[in-house]
This record gives sequence, structure tokens and C-alpha cells, in this order.
Amino acid sequence: MDKAPSVTLREITAETVRDFCDLRVAETQRKYVATIAESIAQAYFHPEAWFRGIYADETPVGFVMLEDWTQVPGSDPNAPVVLWRFAIGEAHQGKGYGRRALELMVEHVRTRTELGYMLTSWVPGPHSPAKFYLKFGFVPTGDEDDGEIIARFEL
Repeated sequence: MDKAPSVTLREITAETVRDFCDLRVAETQRKYVATIAESIAQAYFHPEAWFRGIYADETPVGFVMLEDWTQVPGSDPNAPVVLWRFAIGEAHQGKGYGRRALELMVEHVRTRTELGYMLTSWVPGPHSPAKFYLKFGFVPTGDEDDGEIIARFEL
């Protein structure tokens, strides 16, 4: 019986960035998520961005980015941590990597905030990540931001 790959979150380096930028979500999902390359570029201009590559053993499979103002001195300590970007490459979807990566990300967020919750959002539509986030435990707040559904996860 094969052992399931170990999922980890690791810094993206000059040596690994191309591997992550080459990952693509399914064609039907592309209007719902920014590319990993765009997200990495954006992160370098936002001091509140915390991002990591998602690995299954030694294989790059996805990307996660948080909006985490606790990293920025002088910021509002009550600003919630937000799951800003999340993507699993098409070839790696359906293998449990996304769920495990979110579990690891939640463990990290618990060390960053005392608020007891975090937020995310998604664009509604037939191929949006809504079902994935709802199954994980995010609950819509009833609020929207620029057409995106805001959801809350209790830590």
C-alpha cells in the first residue's frame, strides 16, 4: 500500500518560483482565481502578504497567500487574517492536498491572531471554490465585497 504524500507549506525561492508559476488550475476555474505568478508579484508589493508554496512530498502542487496585517508593525491588531489566494494545480486536484494545505494554513493563522476567526471570499459561479470552502467549514457572513461572497472560519 502506497503512503500518502506529506503535504507541507514552504517558502518559494528563486530556485522554485518557476515550478509554481507553471502550475495552472482547470480551464473552468481560471476566471475565479488569479494566476500564481500574478499572486507572487502582487505579494512583493503588499507587506501584509504571507505566501507559501504547497508541496506534496517534494512536488510543487499549489499556492496559498494570506492577508496578514500582524506582519506589519503599527497595523490594527484587530484586523482579521484573510485567506487571499489559494490554488491547487489541475493535475493535483482531488487528491486531498488542498484540504491538508488549508489545515496547515489554519494552524499557522492560529499563531498569528487572537481574534478566533479568519475570513476568505470567492466569486460565485458554477465552478467557484464555494463548495470546497463550505465543506472545509467556512460560513458565508451575508456580506459581499466587489461581488465576492465573504465567509468566516472559526479558529
